[in-house]
Amino acid sequence: MNTFRYLLFPMAACAITATAQAQTTGTIGGRVTNRNGGAVEAVSVGLEGQPKGDITDEQGRFRIRQVAPGQYTLVVSAVGLKTEQQTVTVVAGQTATINFTLAESAAELKEVVVNGSGTNKFSRRTSVDVAKMPLKNLENPQVYTTVAKELLTEQLVFTVDDATRNVAGLQKMWEATGRGGDGGAFYASRGFVVSSQLRNGVAGNVTADIDAINLEKLEVIKGPSATLFGNSLTSYGGLLNRVTKKPLDAFGGELTVAAGSYGFHRVSADVNLVDANAPAEQPKTLAFRLNTAYNYEDNFQNAGSTGFTKSLAVAPSLQYRPTDRLTVNLDAEIYQGTNVGKQLIFFYFPSAQLGYDRADQLPLDYRQSYQGPGLTQNTRSTNLFGQVRYRISPSFTSTTYLTSSHSYSDGFGAYFYLTPAAFSPYNTLSISRADQSTQNSRRQIFEVQQLFNGDFQLGRLRNRVVLGLDFLRLDSDVNFLGGNIDTAPLNVPGSPYDYTSFNADLVNARYAQSPPAHYLVTTKTNTYSAFVSDVLNLTDQLSVLAALRLDHFDNQGGILYTPTTAYKQTTLSPKFGLVYQPVKDQVALFANYQNSFTNLSSYLAPGGTTPTIAKPERANQWEAGVKLDAAGGRVSATISYYDIRVSNVLRSIPDSLNRAFSLQDGTKWSRGAELTLTANPVRGLNIVGGFAYNYSLYVKADENVNGRRPTDASSPYLANAWVSYRQPEGSLRGLGAGFGGNYASDNKIVNSVALGVFTLPSYTVLNASIFYDQPKYRISAKVDNLTDKKYWIGYTTMNAQKLRSIVGSVAYKF
Repeated sequence: MNTFRYLLFPMAACAITATAQAQTTGTIGGRVTNRNGGAVEAVSVGLEGQPKGDITDEQGRFRIRQVAPGQYTLVVSAVGLKTEQQTVTVVAGQTATINFTLAESAAELKEVVVNGSGTNKFSRRTSVDVAKMPLKNLENPQVYTTVAKELLTEQLVFTVDDATRNVAGLQKMWEATGRGGDGGAFYASRGFVVSSQLRNGVAGNVTADIDAINLEKLEVIKGPSATLFGNSLTSYGGLLNRVTKKPLDAFGGELTVAAGSYGFHRVSADVNLVDANAPAEQPKTLAFRLNTAYNYEDNFQNAGSTGFTKSLAVAPSLQYRPTDRLTVNLDAEIYQGTNVGKQLIFFYFPSAQLGYDRADQLPLDYRQSYQGPGLTQNTRSTNLFGQVRYRISPSFTSTTYLTSSHSYSDGFGAYFYLTPAAFSPYNTLSISRADQSTQNSRRQIFEVQQLFNGDFQLGRLRNRVVLGLDFLRLDSDVNFLGGNIDTAPLNVPGSPYDYTSFNADLVNARYAQSPPAHYLVTTKTNTYSAFVSDVLNLTDQLSVLAALRLDHFDNQGGILYTPTTAYKQTTLSPKFGLVYQPVKDQVALFANYQNSFTNLSSYLAPGGTTPTIAKPERANQWEAGVKLDAAGGRVSATISYYDIRVSNVLRSIPDSLNRAFSLQDGTKWSRGAELTLTANPVRGLNIVGGFAYNYSLYVKADENVNGRRPTDASSPYLANAWVSYRQPEGSLRGLGAGFGGNYASDNKIVNSVALGVFTLPSYTVLNASIFYDQPKYRISAKVDNLTDKKYWIGYTTMNAQKLRSIVGSVAYKF
């Protein structure tokens, strides 16, 4: 309790000082809307002749604090917009409310300031979740990438998985399995495994593919981030944060139908309802928004006969604003689906025994699923969210989050592995077929998080502070079952093999004949945390960030395939950052130190007879770079170099009797460079691009992998690009097209002394889209994998990816 008191004391002192300042200064607040009542985000609102100002948020709101009493001219401006201004009088201890209605129509604003800066419509200059406080990208010493909904619409992206292709240095490695204990897809970032487990900065569990119908933007935060987000839902490579759509202040919506290759068809709706009796120019007390989508697609391998994915997503959101100080948000995400798992091929034998060390050499039929019908799985995710935000004073805000997240799966989980000729009944390279089903498997997450945000002056120094208290409970009740079913040859000259023999009837018959083994995961953990972070402006151009997290981890034991012992650990996680802007609001030089950790239980040291309590594994990152927001917001870029060192890694030390001992002195190293670019060089032309290089190495590890690149580090070189043009005026206004793709270098998915090296070859996948966007409708089409490229993803596995597909879409807007 003493530690919590020390964390609270500086906050209380700051609050007293800020309250005293609030009595001698005033605040200016309000909203910026278009003439249809819609919010206008990310435009600048400032005091003429003064350095004070703000940028509007997603609801068009702004707030300028600590303004000396007097009369000022308030100016709203953005690239391509006619400047608007009003006179405002500030009184000490009071808030002056000024609203702006921009004369441009909704369609004109979409060309000029569609939730971004100027016509750079794919850019986002601010974030609330990345630093747990409203902060401009140029002020944030951490690197992150934002994928905006406008880019997703242009690319006809329907899942979060596909949205990630616009993020530099992020590579998809595993398809979502749909299993309740696994969550969604797995990615690699900065040499470490990352998955999507956060929604609006707090826990949001998933089971299968995540539909993008409710996605406002995707924030991919780079590097160890435990200080603000904890370690249970993040990795050393960073985290994925899904920012969802919120209710708006105007009635409207969109109905969309789409269809295409491999039996794909989709129906979706986005409907926003408001109180019709409320004044059009005022924020609505009550607003409701519903996003929903139904999706179906056959597997490109044996399309329509053995594999498919069917899903329904329903995401209602209610916002209640009884006063201008109190906002209550209630949200739900309900995902339900039935699918046949994507083909995952494992490697249990050395590549030398297989006779092949590259995926493109194997005698596999790329279009063959190697399974029959009926091996389906049912999945569900139900997430409930509550948020209460209360403005305590002009300088302080309280935000309370409640999250209840549930995932469920039941059904088959087919998987495969290559078997050398010497171990195959067919005396040829074969594919063994197995099942790992889940039976009424569940994973539940419950989180309560309380944030107190402050924005105040101490003397002439501006402080932006967040104090957080967090409770997170993870409760797993997963029942895996299954085993090997049969082996099928890859080559039978003159006698085609019936691969559909591996089906639900065969698996059920085998289980009836010999009950399968069960593997349980019934672990439960509670994490109690407190954290504080302060962004201190030493000058108008120089700021420092300091943050600290106190984390108490309580593992209550259970079964993780075998019984596990309960244990507790308390850990401190610091974070520091420095930002200097040599050109104010255009160029920022930054550096950061970031930390994360992994709780470990115990291990048996060489020669020992009783377990030794392990220390938490640590990851420490040092990073430096430059951020740009130049040419009136038309060019946004980030260039950085990072170095991540992982210490306290457990490594195996078998003795002469091959008994499993361990030492906690292992180390792992990951370093690299990243470049991201979002640009609007001329009106109508937009560019998104990125490049990443990563060098990862086991520095001190098991002899089997020591000195080698980890198999979960993905490809060392990654690149992405998207170039689009949209006609901004004339009779063809709204007509546009986009083209781009992704490159990944060779990926070693097997890399050890025992198993040798197996490589997934490099690939370049190209995509294109065309669209005609009008105020009342939008017609779109896309081609993914334009050149029909055969390529694989994976880590320790290989998974063939979809060939060329064509999709068309029609949307009606109201």
